[in-house]
Amino acid sequence: MTTTHADSPDDRLEAIRSVEGEFVNMVGRFRRLIVRRADRLSPGLLPGTYKVFVTISQSGPITATAVAEQMVLDKGHLSRAVSSLEGLGLVMRTPDPADRRAQLLEVTPEGRAKFEEIRDDPSERTLRDKLAQWNVHDVRRLATLLHALNEEA
Repeated sequence: MTTTHADSPDDRLEAIRSVEGEFVNMVGRFRRLIVRRADRLSPGLLPGTYKVFVTISQSGPITATAVAEQMVLDKGHLSRAVSSLEGLGLVMRTPDPADRRAQLLEVTPEGRAKFEEIRDDPSERTLRDKLAQWNVHDVRRLATLLHALNEEA
């Protein structure tokens, strides 16, 4: 990132605070989206359990230990979430061929179908629809900038 000599400390602080404010708005919108999607996946499903489902969907088959590490969850919370998802027929456990002591978690065909239905709902595509109106260069630039923010120092 480059700076110009015209950037004053006050201008920089104001710009940073503006970005922070937009992230606060975005996180709020994202939380509401998760609550809606969790309820659509299974009425009454907790948002945290929905996040576990999404992680398994994106990374599975995956061990419970890997899910806990990826999401920074304690094993008790994860165990309850997985049991709930398993009881709803959304997730299944299979033996890990690499380690007979472990089990792999993966989304069931029913869970995958419900998840795709939720993600393809026109009312849930706001980000995709907004970015579809941008030129590809700007979308890629946004991804690059967000990646730079997410990189660990």
